[in-house]
Amino acid sequence: MSRLCILDDCESPTTDRRMCPTHYQKNRKYGDPYASATRKTAEERFWEKVEKTSGCWNWTAHRVDGYGKLRVGNQMVSAHRISYEMANGAIPADRMIDHVCHNRACVNPRHLRPVTHKQNLENRSGAMPSNVTGVRGVSWHKQAGSFHARVTHNQVEHHVGLFSSLAEAEAAVIAKRNELFTHNDLDRSA
Repeated sequence: MSRLCILDDCESPTTDRRMCPTHYQKNRKYGDPYASATRKTAEERFWEKVEKTSGCWNWTAHRVDGYGKLRVGNQMVSAHRISYEMANGAIPADRMIDHVCHNRACVNPRHLRPVTHKQNLENRSGAMPSNVTGVRGVSWHKQAGSFHARVTHNQVEHHVGLFSSLAEAEAAVIAKRNELFTHNDLDRSA
């Protein structure tokens, strides 16, 4: 003889937990066997994970390489892309979203813009981690005993020159990037 759920209005069979599987799961998950299983929308879950400041709106949940991530359906989606689309509509297929503020955790749509891959690379915030000078586009040329300045644009490396001081080499690569690039915001504000 199978036992029935202990809830008066339920005639479903139960196991040894005294409630049917449906009521047991609702009680376990929501603390109420009658709870409705309404799920939050992706947008509601998104805003729960955002900490707004006067500038950047920082993503407080899961991140990969500094970029916020949110599960939408069966896939992980970048939080800054969700934010941009909520504010501005669909992102063109040939574009990526650039953080003007250089804060990967930021989801403030005013700090985001659609760019090409090339434009996104132009707006980098500094030197590669392997660069020993710490200045983007400047390396030490051991044989010449000077700083070598160069800029890559459209997959072509432009030799800017050899300089005796790091400051001169940095000024030269900034000037060259300002000549060639369109989205190098940090260089233009320096």
